[in-house]
Amino acid sequence: MPASTAPHPFAVVTGASSGIGLALATTFAEHGFDLLVTADDDGVSTVAAELGREGTTAHAVQADLTTVEGVQTLVDAVRGAGRPVDALALNAGLGQGGAFLETPLEGDLEVIALDVVAPVRLTKALVPAMVSRGEGRVLFTASTASLMPGPYYATYAASKAFVLSFSEALRHELKDSGVTVTALLPGPTDTAFFERSDMVETRVGQGPKDDPAKVAAEAFDALMKGRDKVEVGSLKVKSQTAAAALLPDRAKAAMHAAFTKPTE
Repeated sequence: MPASTAPHPFAVVTGASSGIGLALATTFAEHGFDLLVTADDDGVSTVAAELGREGTTAHAVQADLTTVEGVQTLVDAVRGAGRPVDALALNAGLGQGGAFLETPLEGDLEVIALDVVAPVRLTKALVPAMVSRGEGRVLFTASTASLMPGPYYATYAASKAFVLSFSEALRHELKDSGVTVTALLPGPTDTAFFERSDMVETRVGQGPKDDPAKVAAEAFDALMKGRDKVEVGSLKVKSQTAAAALLPDRAKAAMHAAFTKPTE
């Protein structure tokens, strides 16, 4: 990808071919950002072509971020762009539904690779340049699932708890650097997550969900304001997470399980 002299700010968005990632990329484009978008499917090229019509430039990188090679492909593309990264949205993620002892190990390890290892690798590779420049914004997509133990998608909830803790720790370390760190905590959102995670036959899978565009808009606003985190969801979801904060972990797990346990 050739270096650009365009005056627009530059954003990198992972998991951008669908769902919240696509909505985030669209929101960045609507606010005048040039983009580098990535996902593991070839649909990301179509996304880049569509976003480029908003008056900004968008380039696609197809990469499997569950692998070291995929992460390096993205890092090389970002560095090859020859542009400072103004906003880094580490959004790509997946889950695996079902009782932990019954789910395949390979699936759980894939969840951890994408939801935990990839953000750590990308942060280590790309954020130092932002700090050296003294400017930039980092967005981590966590989840309201990060706020309590998550039976029946245990590695997903645990991974998102890691993301939330990691983002808050990194924010503290970078507080005087000019780089802000924001965690996005969406509630159930109308994406392919529940189908891909084999969680359609659960209360949360069957329940109401937020529009990804709404989630992205609130995330973008929080990111631009330099907020530490933003929880996006219905009043009911926010009430449940607020109530859960007062409960012991055993009770939190039981409450969460009522929504995530398969109904079949």
